[in-house]
Amino acid sequence: MNNYEPNTYSMNLNPEPFKAIKYGKKDIEMRLNDPRRKIIRPGDIIEFVETKTGELLYCRVVALYPFPSFDELYEAFEKERLGYEVNEEAKPEDMMRYYSEQDIDKWGALAIEIERI
Repeated sequence: MNNYEPNTYSMNLNPEPFKAIKYGKKDIEMRLNDPRRKIIRPGDIIEFVETKTGELLYCRVVALYPFPSFDELYEAFEKERLGYEVNEEAKPEDMMRYYSEQDIDKWGALAIEIERI
């Protein structure tokens, strides 16, 4: 029997990825695998906060997939699961908007598989 009590973590999300999760188009959230993320476990809850409206969305962590870089992460998943549209090009360089190359080299990337609750 599993006695794990899930923790809840809050993460900000820009409007587009927030909508993609909200409407069931995205089930992999990509983050830096830094110390704040290393404590997350399957079963935990993530409260996503939409950065412009403050709207909240709750998801359960299904699985965690660490990668040395976003290049490997992008290769491992279909782009739609990452929040890209069918006609969009999925580029690992897109993550440079959020994280420095030094931080990515130091910590690596994390794919967080989630489900809406």
